[in-house]
Amino acid sequence: MYGKVVSACLHGVDGKLVEVEVDLSNGLPQMMIVGLPDVAIKESMERVRAAIKNCGFTFPLQRITVNLAPADLRKEGSAFDLAIALGILKTSGQLPDEALHDTLIIGELALDGSVRSVPGVLSMIATAREHGIARVIVPTENAEEAAWIGGCEIRCVQHLGQFRRSEGNAEAAVAGGAEELNAGPMESLAGSGLLSGSKTAASRETRKSEEDYADVSGQLHVKRALMISAAGMHNFILIGPPGTGKTMLAKRLPTILPPMSDSESLDVTKIYSASGKFADRRQLIRERPFRMPHHTISAGGLVGGGGIPKPGEVSLAHRGVLFLDELPEFSRVALEVLRQPMEDRFVTISRARAVYRFSAHFLLAASMNPCPCGYWGAASGQQGCVYSPLKISHYRAKISGPLLDRIDLHVEVPRIEYKDLRGSQLPLSSAEMRAAVERAHEIQKRRYAESGIMFNSELNGKKLREHVILDPPSAQLLERSFAALGLSVRAHDRILKISRTIADLEGHSEIGVDHVAEALQYRVLDKKINPHTLFG
Repeated sequence: MYGKVVSACLHGVDGKLVEVEVDLSNGLPQMMIVGLPDVAIKESMERVRAAIKNCGFTFPLQRITVNLAPADLRKEGSAFDLAIALGILKTSGQLPDEALHDTLIIGELALDGSVRSVPGVLSMIATAREHGIARVIVPTENAEEAAWIGGCEIRCVQHLGQFRRSEGNAEAAVAGGAEELNAGPMESLAGSGLLSGSKTAASRETRKSEEDYADVSGQLHVKRALMISAAGMHNFILIGPPGTGKTMLAKRLPTILPPMSDSESLDVTKIYSASGKFADRRQLIRERPFRMPHHTISAGGLVGGGGIPKPGEVSLAHRGVLFLDELPEFSRVALEVLRQPMEDRFVTISRARAVYRFSAHFLLAASMNPCPCGYWGAASGQQGCVYSPLKISHYRAKISGPLLDRIDLHVEVPRIEYKDLRGSQLPLSSAEMRAAVERAHEIQKRRYAESGIMFNSELNGKKLREHVILDPPSAQLLERSFAALGLSVRAHDRILKISRTIADLEGHSEIGVDHVAEALQYRVLDKKINPHTLFG
């Protein structure tokens, strides 16, 4: 006897449909799972056997072969448990043949038949929707997460025994019967979903952050640079001695970033769901991620990896901020692997059997001291640097030129004067900064509506020449600076993008010489001078 049901697995952060084929034949009672299963799937044999018996069904005393197709795709995780159990029950005649037609089945089984949640449900259901599958059965704990994808009828189940209550009726075997809908064999969530237009009020809300740029006294020029960064999603690095507020300033960047759009939220939530980090399943992730890995992180932890690759920090920071505090303390290997995702906005990991691609469109925020002790360039009477020029040179050489070239804004954060610390002027707050950033985002949204991009930082090639046009004085200033600072072509293009963002912040449609001049001052690490004079 042969039967087949449909389940799904994760391939990176994307869902892949898997056919669960079950064959019952004469022979010694045993069960075998084939189709490149991992250890968790092989162990599902005992979970499925115990769950079927403990729910009052009969486990077939026959030779059972379960094939997970396609056979060349590596499968992992416990999401196949429920599909295997229902496939066996269907093939052995304990469920009607048509009961599970055109239905995706996802869930882990406990020994008593309880159905447990699994990661990656959002990606799996998105794939089912693309393939036209009409109905999805998921664990109750995953129900609200599953309901964010429209176009499928979502059925949630808590226990394998719920199928026994409706035995003999094909529709009731899945739906649980209308009369029991509220009490529940299975609750229907049909009709909900982000993509079909349904949203809850809670999904529009973002958490109230206790952090605010009003907490930071002075450093107005740094706040200005961070506004430019947030407005155009430009990478930046803060350079200054200890205690000047570099980390404090960078950590408050999310408070001036506007919430993500629906499509951005869905992409980010899929990554967190597949990574098992989606704690609040009641709503999509609306706040832009802020990731701050420790400097001991490996290259694999940063960009992703493993036998079956998982997303790294750059993917978890997708559409948000990746903050690398004390940049030179990170390993050279880890920093160099950032170059490709910073340019391409995705990560590609190749394995013998497959190639995995993870989205990694993030804003890189970094900080560093000017020397190992941090006190290079201190004013007279203050603590000075104790390291030799050679040591300082080795310290800064940990950050390669190609990596620095990909960082748009180089911002000096000097020591703050006491008069600024206790000044009467009210500090610039996050609300004021966010209002300006949102206005700039709206300008970019209208400008690039037909271009397939969202922010000025994404401009390149033909689109850069089309949207960034300099008047003669601005072009002459940039030409003189190109030779004086020893700029690369990449740095030249980034200055153009920053100039466009500064003009947007000012509400100007045309780029002026003042905008280019301000953009040039944020390329301090490009200067063709001794780098030890940075704060001199």
